[in-house]
Amino acid sequence: MRAPAAAGPHAGLPVAPVQLYQVSMHYGAGETQVQALAGVSVTFPAGSWTAVMGPSGSGKSTLLHCAAGLDRVSAGRVLLAGQDITHATDAELTRLRRRTVGFVFQNFNLIGSLSAEQNVALPLRLAGARPSRRDVQTALADVGLADRGRHRPRELSGGQQQRVAIARAMVMRPSVLFADEPTGALDTGSARTVLRLLRRMVDAAGQTVVMVTHDPVAAASADAVVFLSDGRIADRLLRPSAAQVAERLTRLEG
Repeated sequence: MRAPAAAGPHAGLPVAPVQLYQVSMHYGAGETQVQALAGVSVTFPAGSWTAVMGPSGSGKSTLLHCAAGLDRVSAGRVLLAGQDITHATDAELTRLRRRTVGFVFQNFNLIGSLSAEQNVALPLRLAGARPSRRDVQTALADVGLADRGRHRPRELSGGQQQRVAIARAMVMRPSVLFADEPTGALDTGSARTVLRLLRRMVDAAGQTVVMVTHDPVAAASADAVVFLSDGRIADRLLRPSAAQVAERLTRLEG
């Protein structure tokens, strides 16, 4: 099953790179079974940025992992980049993720022995492509690190390492970028820089971003905020302020 193509400035992109239909996810069995998601249906449109929030244990990271094909759902359907991945094999999921999905994590996940350029080129090599040095340098320049290509992670600040991670995620031009707490380990200034980069990717390049965060300020940078509670969607806000996000999160946690 494939999603229809978008019209207008994002023509050629799927209308919804990520779609979940009545997705449930549980771990364990019997009395020890834990319900992480319960009948979640959500769509993340092309060219949009959605923040996913909720109290600890609400299912945020599980939702991201299921949407990205990292975890298999217990029930329901998941469409990624226009393809139904619900029953895809591990090999099919690996190929799809390498072509169409980018990941950014809180702890950067850079390889310490490789330079920034080599880290950015790694997804291309894993996909069997021959990295173009120009493409790699352009990706680093796009995140403001044109002069840091030969530096190893230990020679970079936390904010710079996260920008390398974003360049690595974007060098494949993925259909969707999944970000799990991308500003969680950063100081305020570095966090603002990363959020501006994500905003620019959405507005200028039509990128789709799905971001899990605990930070109301980060969430307020997105186009929409989806709130989870006890594995279910509890609310959704469009272009809220940080104060509105914080107030809604406080009510859920209470």
